[in-house]
Amino acid sequence: MNPYIGIDDFHTFDEMDRMLAVFRAHLPPGSNRRLHVGAMMSYKTLHNLPTKWADVFPQKEEIHDIFAYDETMNCLHYADYEGNQVLWHILGHAITSYGGIFINALQLDMIWPEPADIANATHVSRKQLDVILQIGAQAFEEADNDPKEVVERLRDYQSVIHYVLLDKSMGRGIGLDADWLRPFLYEIRESFPYLGLAVAGGLGPNTLHLIEPLLKEFPDLSIDASGQLRPSGKSLDPIDWNMAEDYLIKALSLLK
Repeated sequence: MNPYIGIDDFHTFDEMDRMLAVFRAHLPPGSNRRLHVGAMMSYKTLHNLPTKWADVFPQKEEIHDIFAYDETMNCLHYADYEGNQVLWHILGHAITSYGGIFINALQLDMIWPEPADIANATHVSRKQLDVILQIGAQAFEEADNDPKEVVERLRDYQSVIHYVLLDKSMGRGIGLDADWLRPFLYEIRESFPYLGLAVAGGLGPNTLHLIEPLLKEFPDLSIDASGQLRPSGKSLDPIDWNMAEDYLIKALSLLK
């Protein structure tokens, strides 16, 4: 799977268009990396329920405007850590209804969802989607924070996902620990060499050094950023797109 550089919490076409121009200008020749354009949706925003994220996530009817080009990795992030009863066929229809014609990726910010349900949602959507499974803090805990247990759980997902994102921060801007993540990356790569590997956790224009120890061993590692693209570091605040531009330029230089 081609590696990506991700930014989450896009709200508008103009934000995406600006970041894509930066990406095009600074992408090293011959690189196969993609710009991951992340737009957030949750169980509550999908079902029009009150949520503190209402002003942070884009309106679901506006997501298709963000996913305006087929050259980007247009990723709908579906978040639900509360264990709500997800009607997966509804999510499948939402992918089609709100993602537009250029949606090509789905990230599941959930705690070990059922693989059959993922297959159902992607089938109903009738889209060719790269599926990213986030392993967040709760998912790590349910797997006893054990690399081998994580690998055992991933065996059931082999036919329905394309990337694994290791993300204990989950948008809170908490810096990743390269030494802690390394054994998980090795175990996953050894068992599933065809899966794309991605990490997140406190990455921004001033913290890219956090991933440098991993790049020597995993040069095709994908990364994602959110919390540290805000001056406050608080995920309820809007992204500073000057910081996002700085992060993107520095990340492309580091990952070349």
